[in-house]
Amino acid sequence: MIVGKVQEIVRHPVKSFRGESVKKTRVESYGVYGDRSHAFLDETRPGKYLTLTQQPVMAKYHAKFVGEESLEKYPVVKITSPSGKEYEWGEEGLLQELEQFSGKSLTPIQYSPDYVPLGAIEEDHLLITTEASIKKIEELWGSKVDVRRFRPNFVLATESDEPFEEETWLGKKLLIGNVEVKVNGLCERCSIINIDPDSATIDTSMLKTVYKERNNCFGIFASVVKTGEVNVGDEVILL
Repeated sequence: MIVGKVQEIVRHPVKSFRGESVKKTRVESYGVYGDRSHAFLDETRPGKYLTLTQQPVMAKYHAKFVGEESLEKYPVVKITSPSGKEYEWGEEGLLQELEQFSGKSLTPIQYSPDYVPLGAIEEDHLLITTEASIKKIEELWGSKVDVRRFRPNFVLATESDEPFEEETWLGKKLLIGNVEVKVNGLCERCSIINIDPDSATIDTSMLKTVYKERNNCFGIFASVVKTGEVNVGDEVILL
């Protein structure tokens, strides 16, 4: 049964930085190609990453891949800082800037294009939401909502246009393009959704709204069953 189409595909080449919207990409065993494949380890908290939770200003750093996707080597990762300064991944200046504003000792880490550990997204391979659910959250919150607050990989336009229809897919499989995924659970939200993606300002009423109206859940987690390619406009089939 066709339940919708892919409206937007988003990946985050650097964990906790602003991601990029793409027209098509590969989905690998770990999720969208290169998603959270680059990160900064926080040496003051062994085994932990520097994230938006500690440093909301990271939302103002924009990361994108420039070049062809390959399982042998990532394309160049270009990063634009809040001041407009441009870096490439691995430049010492970027590390120094992040250490200066965070006050922490950081270590850049880069995973392989064919393997990004689950810890990078922390819960599952993919995060999915729908346009209808975003519109309903806008209604509940009483203001325009930027979907980037929720950091999904796929935003779907559903046939029914019913908000939170995706929550009825738990335990079922979806075919997205030629990629097969299994829906595993709801995404329990944290304070990251309080952060405005453009200004990095914090409005705690967002998380309070999701907690009150949606039992603190928004979006669904899915794991990759079959890898392949996904394009904006591809049909989404509930298997």
